[in-house]
Order: sequence, then structure tokens, then C-alpha cells
Amino acid sequence: MHRFFRFLPFLFLIISSLAASAQQSSKSKPKPKTHTKSKAQLERERVENLKRIQEANRILQETKQKKEASIGQLNAIKEKITVSRGLITNISSELKYINRDMRQTETTVTSLKMDLDKMKAEYAAMIYGAAKTANSYNKMMFLFAAESFNQFVRRLTYLHQYSEARKNQVRQINAIQESLQQKINVLSGAKRQKQSLLHTQLQESKNLDNLKNQQNTVITQLSQQEQELRKEVERRQLAVRQLNNRINAMVRAEIARSAELARKRAAAAGTAETRTSANRVTLTPETALLSSSFGGNKGRFPWPVERGFISQRFGVHPHPVLRNVSIQNNGIEIQTNDGESARSIFAGKVTKVINISGMNNIVMIQHGEYFTVYGKLKSVSVTEGQNVEARQNIGSIYTNSEGTTELHFEIWRNVNKMNPQSWLMAK
Repeated sequence: MHRFFRFLPFLFLIISSLAASAQQSSKSKPKPKTHTKSKAQLERERVENLKRIQEANRILQETKQKKEASIGQLNAIKEKITVSRGLITNISSELKYINRDMRQTETTVTSLKMDLDKMKAEYAAMIYGAAKTANSYNKMMFLFAAESFNQFVRRLTYLHQYSEARKNQVRQINAIQESLQQKINVLSGAKRQKQSLLHTQLQESKNLDNLKNQQNTVITQLSQQEQELRKEVERRQLAVRQLNNRINAMVRAEIARSAELARKRAAAAGTAETRTSANRVTLTPETALLSSSFGGNKGRFPWPVERGFISQRFGVHPHPVLRNVSIQNNGIEIQTNDGESARSIFAGKVTKVINISGMNNIVMIQHGEYFTVYGKLKSVSVTEGQNVEARQNIGSIYTNSEGTTELHFEIWRNVNKMNPQSWLMAK
């Protein structure tokens, strides 16, 4: 009997240590920071970059079929270099997240192993203590040696708590073992992903070096065609000026037409004449709504081609080969695959279909006070006065003798030229 009473403090010590251990175990496990959104975004960007490389590669192969070295080929190589650099940077960012997650997981695994070892040791001590009182006779003696009924109930409660503590200890050990295995599996998966990304990064670095060599080779070959390139630049700039003059004239004609219609509507209604501007389209309630909707979608418009890349940007920029030669572009050039079609980026009305040497067929679509222009079309599938919807095909894109398929695209707001790239969805 007295031996059993001497064992009681040890029993309470075990129970209290179990509670403290469970509490400490829950506190000691660090909560890993999640980077789900950032990692998911990086993965999406990596997949998108790989798709862009494939697109540029297809375009590059088409230009190679027609001519050994061309500006279109050089543009495709530059696009692949730009995307490859972005892909390598993207992979580096992904690897940083993976390394950080791996360090956190390794810390958690170490903590769980320490908790598991500690709980197993405590459980072993518990079993050892229980073995001393495993005899039913000793338990009965412990209970019936109580001096009062209340003491009997408390002793019975102690025995029950001791039994439950053992069961709880087993459950906690099993839970930690399961959590530990899950973390180990996560760590193994992260290591495999890391190795895969490192291999991809190494391969892309080699591809980038090869592309730079290709770029230098093409530039060298094109430099030997300086006279021909200068003539092409002159033809191109002449076509740009002619197109600019025609668009400006067409926009001003539309401004004058809308002002005249506004005056006629005011006269018919017997109201005050609507104030008009020589530089702005006079809007009706319907066209004002369309114009507002167009302006509100800046940065979200679909591309005027299903696939492709910007081969020449808006504004003045140096020629890719010729020194001290600048090129003026009032829109952007989008290089794409042979056989691709141009499509309207927004609902509107076809105001003009014209042809200009160097720009081939051109379609201008009005969206209230905004105008979109689609040039270098081989054929046109819309007519003047026709209403079109967003993403509707308006014609096929011309492929030149060098095998380059390129769409010229502009956006105007009244008489002001806009940078189309800032209006299109980012790729």
C-alpha cells in the first residue's frame, strides 16, 4: 500500500509532463509561410514563356525557309532571346521559393523528430511505471485503502486519467509520425522539382548562348546588305508617312462628318447647336458609351492576332542593323505565322478599307472617338460601313518575299496616336 502511495507523485509527474509536452509540441512546430499565389504565378509565367518560345521558333523556321538572313529572322531570334532571359529569371525566382520552403520543411522535420523521440521516451517511462501497478490486486488495494468515499472517487479518477493519458500519448505519437512522413514526402517532392528546374535552367542557358551566336551571325550577314537595307528603310518610312497622312485625313473627315450631323440633329430638334471641336469626334449618346467602354478597357484588349510577338515597337528607335539610322513607327508590328488572320480588338464600325504601297490593304475601324488600324493585310473580309464584333476576323495577313508575316497595328484617339502596346493584354 505504502509503495503505491510512493508511486502516486510519479504518476502525477507523468500526466503533467504529457500535457506540457503536448502543448510544447504544438508550439514548437513552426507554421510554414505559404507562397502559393507567388509560386503559382511563377509557374504560369514559366509555362507562358515556354509557349512564347515555341511560337517564336515556329515563326523563325518560316523565315528561314525563304531567306538565309532577314530582319524578320533577326526579330524572331531577338524575341527568343528576350523570352529565354525571362524564363531563366523566372526559374531562378522559383528556385528561391523552393529552397526557402525546403529549409522550412527541414526545420519542421527536425522539430517533429525531436518531439517524437521525447514522447517515445515519456511513453516508455509511463509503461515502466504502469508495470509496477499492473496487478489488479494492487489497484484494488489502492482504491479500498481510501479513508473516505471522496478519496476513493479521486483515486478512481486518477487511475482513469492515467489510462487516458497513455491512450492520448499513443494517439499523439501516431499523429506526429504521420505528420513527419508527410513532411518527408513534401521535402522529397521539392528536391525532385528543384533538380528538374536546375536542369531546365542549365538547358536554357545553353540555348541562350546559341541564340546570341545566331543573332550575331544574322547581323553580320545583314550588314553585308547595307545598301538594300537602306532602300528598304526609305520605302518603309515613305509608307509610314503616307499611311499617317491618310489616317489623319480620314479621322478629320469623321470629325467634320460627326459635327455636321450634330448640327443637323440640333436644327431638326430646334435646340441649341451642339458645341463641336476641330480635333474631336462629336459623340452621340450611343457612340459616347462605346467610346467610354473602349477607353475603360485599356490594358485588357485581346491581341489583333491569335499568336505572335511585337517585332517593332511604337515611336522612334534605332534600326536593328544599320548604324545611325532611326525608324519611326506610329503603331507596332506584330510578327506571326504564315496564314494568320487579323481580328478586331473591339466592337466598332469599319470606316475605311484602303491600299497603300508598302502597307498593302488597310482596315480602319471606329470605336466612338477611338480608331484602330490594321495594315499589311493580304486580303480583307469586311466592307466599309460594316459593324464588327470583338475578335472578328477582318482579313488575312500578308507574308513578304522574305517569309515574314507581320501585321501593322495602330490606335488613335481622335487625331492623337496612342501606343498600342499599352492597350493590349500583357503577354
